[in-house]
Amino acid sequence: METHTNRLRTVTAVRYVTPLRSGGSVPGVVEADDLGTYVVKFTGSAQGRKALVAEVVVGELARHLGLRVPELVLVNFDPSVAAGEPHEEVQDLLHASAGLNLGMDHLPGAADFTPRTPGAPEADPVESARILWLDAFTANVDRTVHSSNLMTWPASGPQKPLLWLIDHGASLVFHHRWESAADAVGKAYDFRFHALGSPGLDMAAADAELAHRVTPRLLRRIVAAVPDAWLADEPGFATPEEVREAYVAHLASRVRMSDRWLPQVAS
Repeated sequence: METHTNRLRTVTAVRYVTPLRSGGSVPGVVEADDLGTYVVKFTGSAQGRKALVAEVVVGELARHLGLRVPELVLVNFDPSVAAGEPHEEVQDLLHASAGLNLGMDHLPGAADFTPRTPGAPEADPVESARILWLDAFTANVDRTVHSSNLMTWPASGPQKPLLWLIDHGASLVFHHRWESAADAVGKAYDFRFHALGSPGLDMAAADAELAHRVTPRLLRRIVAAVPDAWLADEPGFATPEEVREAYVAHLASRVRMSDRWLPQVAS
């Protein structure tokens, strides 16, 4: 079997800056030994390691399809770097997350993209169709008008702010029940509350542009970036490599069935 590597960089946390309480997983801003600052999602969070798997798979897939995602890195985290964190529940999370976690490059000054509100920037319809296609393909249930998980950056300067995709941990819902994952391969996508699901998007064009690029070769390259530790001890699988192949098989089958799940946006 042909395999491919798409390794994420690994950094080590040297300073825990602050928790972010905007989401249930309580990610944290961390400074690392490469002088970078990252928003880190922790393995000890309520969402667990599968949310991190989804972040890697969907985030790297988006990047390979030409969409903007802040760089993802693996973060070695020692809870001792956060000894000064005063909140007991955050300390519990951090102590449960010793070892390898997932970081996303922090975009300084980035702003939440809030669609359909006065003064919000207009999203490019071609890019909107591509993002909606990605979300439908990966069954992302968390890019809504209430929480778009889109950022605009840079926030100032001569360049027009660009959309950046974040927070894909709620995608790939099939991997929470592998025993019934086959039933979800062709499942339709409910886009009624999608942040970018406006009338007139050319979803057929997005499908024609993107679907043929999602090959088993690309998928194997992407899932190779997921650490073995996040795939180990999965019921029904003997090795992490078997789990990786299950992701490849599911997503390769789903992309061939886009006629079943492609959003039919009214003109």
